[in-house]
Amino acid sequence: YVLPFLTYTSPDYARNALRFRYTLLDAARRRAAELNQRGALYPWRTINGEEASAYYAAGTAQYHIDADIAHAVSQYVSASGDTGFLDREAIDILVETARLWADLGFWRGTGENPSANEVFHIHGVTGPDEYTAVVNDNLFTNVMARANLRAAVRQLGELSERDGEQYARVLARLSLSEEEIAEFARIAEGMHIPYEENLGIHPQDDDFLSKELWDLAHTPADKRPLLLHYHPLVIYRHQVLKQADVVLGLYLQGDEFNPEEKLANFEYYDPLTTGDSTLSAVVQSIIAAEVGYTDLAAAYFSSAVYVDLADLHHNADAGVHVASLGGVWNALVGGFGGMRDYLGVWSFDPRLPREWDSLTFRMTLHGNRMRVTVLADEISFDLETGDADKVTVQVQGTDVVVVRGETATVAVTAVESREGRPSVSDIEGSVRE
Repeated sequence: YVLPFLTYTSPDYARNALRFRYTLLDAARRRAAELNQRGALYPWRTINGEEASAYYAAGTAQYHIDADIAHAVSQYVSASGDTGFLDREAIDILVETARLWADLGFWRGTGENPSANEVFHIHGVTGPDEYTAVVNDNLFTNVMARANLRAAVRQLGELSERDGEQYARVLARLSLSEEEIAEFARIAEGMHIPYEENLGIHPQDDDFLSKELWDLAHTPADKRPLLLHYHPLVIYRHQVLKQADVVLGLYLQGDEFNPEEKLANFEYYDPLTTGDSTLSAVVQSIIAAEVGYTDLAAAYFSSAVYVDLADLHHNADAGVHVASLGGVWNALVGGFGGMRDYLGVWSFDPRLPREWDSLTFRMTLHGNRMRVTVLADEISFDLETGDADKVTVQVQGTDVVVVRGETATVAVTAVESREGRPSVSDIEGSVRE
């Protein structure tokens, strides 16, 4: 939540944060060994590198922390072009986290010829939604693990072409073989990605859709947040979310889902999401904007902005919600600005709320600061600082070259706005069908 803000505005600080993760790599290796796994497992909560979570189901079982860190590394390198940090340090993070996934999961055949139809599964994990714990094939975890494995393979391949001697040193330092790298690639392409054909959605995990729907509409306000009033075993038996899970995956790995899947997933999971976590509203805002629920996106954004300002969760006396603050920037830039960065292709598909006149933000790409201004029917780019004479971005699928000293203005096609918000009754109707 915080690293994207640092990566695209203050990359030196992002590098420092990621170097902190690198300094904890040995501790993460020890933690993996404690859990009888290869590679490295980063702690869910820590001060000195050791796991500090008291409840494993909502702590250590959230293995996706490895993929989250790998995602932050890949995003930083893509936006900054800092291959020096990648080659000397961050590549170790990508490899050791990839090893964890390779060791944690297993192959299982399907169909009449199992050996020819093997799929890679990851069992016994908790995704971002802590109201659903220790499950098999959590969608978010599998999608992010696949990206982690692909990143390790891709960056190793690029390093071998860029600097053969450094590549050899990495292989020696990590006792890494070409065969293991090939296995990373095979696992990534064989990863099980749950999908339910009849509903047209991705199940949050293998068993999620078989559970009873929680009746949030008739849950009294004095019984919220749920975790303070219901035993975890009660919550775990229901379809109910503390925070965005599949929907977070739609944002971080959006190029892996088509528009129809994004809309169907959002409409299914949004009514089941309590928002009991401050990490949820910003993500729901981003995807609501992308799929056309612009008013709902603005409402979620407003909720996120006032988490601390209005003490919406009644705990601001313990400190500000830093991750939610980072998420506010993501909601502005990724939601209303429509910015995505998939493998170094910086694209924009803006969704300005109807009551807003404009939105202006700045981004630093490969050391060049660019000002972006969004209006209802156009988006403009200006290069402000940096050494490059031009930077290429995409707007709604078309390349746009931003030249220093010239404002690049592009007309945008507004997405059709959807009224209201998805409801549980819609879900129940779909399930009955």
